[in-house]
Amino acid sequence: MSASEIIFIVEESPEGGYEARALGYSIFTQAESLDELRSMVQDAVRCHFEEKDRPRVIRLHLVKDEVIAV
Repeated sequence: MSASEIIFIVEESPEGGYEARALGYSIFTQAESLDELRSMVQDAVRCHFEEKDRPRVIRLHLVKDEVIAV
């Protein structure tokens, strides 16, 4: 039985661009822009799962660290 959704944690890469890691699965991808990352995540999910086991929804959780001076 397939999961209804898969969640990716998305962070800015130290080298530039973005990195996405799936929670609970060994799936990682990266891209230069968020639009490109969306496409790369979809492709990674399609490659990782058989069609019958593929989640119906991909959720991207964007994490941004921000430093504020006191």
